[in-house]
Order: sequence, then structure tokens, then C-alpha cells
Amino acid sequence: MPRPTTAQFCLGTCTVVAAAVALLAVSGATGVLEIAVLVGFALALGTLVTLLSLSTAAQRRTTATPGAAPLQADAPAPAGHAYARQR
Repeated sequence: MPRPTTAQFCLGTCTVVAAAVALLAVSGATGVLEIAVLVGFALALGTLVTLLSLSTAAQRRTTATPGAAPLQADAPAPAGHAYARQR
């Protein structure tokens, strides 16, 4: 499974914090169990957001841009990488 990028990690973290603050403010929960359930829900929501951003990023990488030529395995190396072939 690919690891999330920094931006995806920050997106999930911000989702957890925002959801936890919003849920606690709206619900008015005072008990430890109630707060734990709401924070757990916020954590699950942040994890879901991160996983969904991972899957959409993977879909964008696999989808070829229209009109782009496919890469060939036997294509010559770019000019800047010729030094690697000299050995």
C-alpha cells in the first residue's frame, strides 16, 4: 500500500481536528465515553479522507493524458542521463 504524501497526511489531520472540534461543540458531550466516541468517529473520518485521497491520486497517476504517447521500454535515455550508460 502506498504511503500518504505530506499533503494527504495534513488533509487527514486537519479533518480529524475539525471534525472533533465541530462534533464536540455541537453535541455538548461531557462524559468521557461520549467524548471518546466522538473523537473516535473523527479519527475514523480523517482516516477515510486520507484513504480516499490516496485512491484518487492513484487513479490520476494511472489515467493517461489524452494525446500522450505511451512510454517504450527500449526508448533511448534522455541526453542528461548518458553518463549512467558509460559504465
